[in-house]
Amino acid sequence: MFRTWAARAPGGLLLLHLLLAGCAAPLQSERLSPSAFPGPVELTTVPFFPQEEYQCGPAALAMALDWAGKSVLPDTLAPEVYLPGRQGSLQLELIANARRHDVIPYVLKPRLHDLLAEVSAGNPVIVLQNLAFAWYPKWHYAVVVGFDLERDQLVLRSGLEARHLVPVQVFERTWRRANYWAMVVMPPERLPRTAEETPYLQAVVALERLQRWEETSAAYRTALTRWPDSLVAQLGLGNSRYALKDLTGAEQAYRTAANRHPDSGIAFNNLAQTLADQRRWREAEAAAERALALGGPHIDTYRATLAEIRARRGGTKPES
Repeated sequence: MFRTWAARAPGGLLLLHLLLAGCAAPLQSERLSPSAFPGPVELTTVPFFPQEEYQCGPAALAMALDWAGKSVLPDTLAPEVYLPGRQGSLQLELIANARRHDVIPYVLKPRLHDLLAEVSAGNPVIVLQNLAFAWYPKWHYAVVVGFDLERDQLVLRSGLEARHLVPVQVFERTWRRANYWAMVVMPPERLPRTAEETPYLQAVVALERLQRWEETSAAYRTALTRWPDSLVAQLGLGNSRYALKDLTGAEQAYRTAANRHPDSGIAFNNLAQTLADQRRWREAEAAAERALALGGPHIDTYRATLAEIRARRGGTKPES
């Protein structure tokens, strides 16, 4: 017995050292006062789908999508997000699949406060946990639907339990071992409570690449309610409306962008294109000339837009 211990002691001591080192950082919950979120919160309208073995990713996403107004069963999602070779789902698959269902997946900052703020605002949160050890992980997705800090409880849709109650610090330890990964799945008409401008708009741009113009138009309008001076959101709104052949709406968005950001060549260039499509040549040429005068990295595009407008205008009757 002694020889066995002597042979394994260095490895055992190293492992103990690593475990102790991993626990050295203070938990966020240790600094969280119950007064920060007084009163219990529970989102009882979030549906529950039992999570079969290795199928927690599809089930968690299905619950969040259903809450967001996109009814879909885990069995439908499984072929799209479940990776048999990994016996689970990667975060990127969940994010990409959420977009394919015309919602905005928004990854939260790795902060317990942000998670609780989202739930408090009525938004269920998908979380990734490691229910085992850093060196021998057991990955698991769940959906946080409630909390009661006075009772030291979180409420999760998890595994086969519709109301899995877990102490806050116990939950945080499993969540921390998954690097505090969390995501909300939002309908385009609703912003996450903790959304920040740049990462939120990046999430909308990713949906725009799928040419979901109705959804991105709604998402950009929603973004402008919180960040009314956002050039990216205003241009995105114009682009979405232009793709929907709503020239009046696109013109309004681009004109607002140009008025609020008079140094944006892109805003004037896009406005010029939209005016030209309405055969309003004089206004279009003036806007294109302004874009060209502003210059910048897209000056070749501005020059081409102006040349096209002049060529098209030359083949029409003069404006009255």
